[in-house]
Amino acid sequence: MKEIVLSLLAGIIIGIVFKFMKLPLPAPPVLAGVVGIFGVYFGGQIAEWLKSIF
Repeated sequence: MKEIVLSLLAGIIIGIVFKFMKLPLPAPPVLAGVVGIFGVYFGGQIAEWLKSIF
């Protein structure tokens, strides 16, 4: 849980800094991009699970 909170805090700080510097946010601009990131993560988890079975 600590990693999640720290990750969220780091993301908020980075978002604030980028906005003050008038730079585009370094994140997917739409929900589909965020879902894609989750897909990559879960795909990696499935691959690890499959490797442990075979």
